Amino acid sequence: MDTLILFLQLFGTFFLIGAFTFGGGYAMLSLIQGQVVTAHQWISESTFTDIVAISQMTPGPIGINTATYVGYDVVSKATGSHFLGICGSATATLALVIPSFILVLLIVRFYTQFRSNRLFEGVMSGLRPAVVGLIGAAAIILIVRTVWDGAVPSFSIVEENFPDWKSWVLLAAAFAAAFWGESTLSSSFWAAP
Repeated sequence: MDTLILFLQLFGTFFLIGAFTFGGGYAMLSLIQGQVVTAHQWISESTFTDIVAISQMTPGPIGINTATYVGYDVVSKATGSHFLGICGSATATLALVIPSFILVLLIVRFYTQFRSNRLFEGVMSGLRPAVVGLIGAAAIILIVRTVWDGAVPSFSIVEENFPDWKSWVLLAAAFAAAFWGESTLSSSFWAAP
């Protein structure tokens, strides 16, 4: 019975994450972390960081890979069964994908009718900054560890993610390239030959 409850919780958690996330896998990471590490405490923060690293290295979308690994890890550790761990992977993955699948089917069905609707255009343009915020939140979660001691949080750098000075240099270089290089690259790319 406890195993059934765990599967239902896993399905419900990842179904809600899939239903309320826009912007792809990186936008999902902060919601997944909030649910599986903070709310349900199924896995530790360092295990979540390891799962994200493995998800980035394997083929496929990072959000789906993360759900697959979390589903396996949570169920196999709770039950001690490799087979049930695989079932947990399938449960979390399907729960994450089903809302998007249904939403895409509905959008395709009604898109031609609403694509010129001002309200629809406003909603879609309003989602863009929200997606940027969710991706930024995922980056912050992977960099900064927050511990609540009563009402006052304490912050520290997650050292497993940045083990040496070279990692910080790469982070700074990537940020600088994204921030200052975008306008230079895009203007030279679109310039007439």
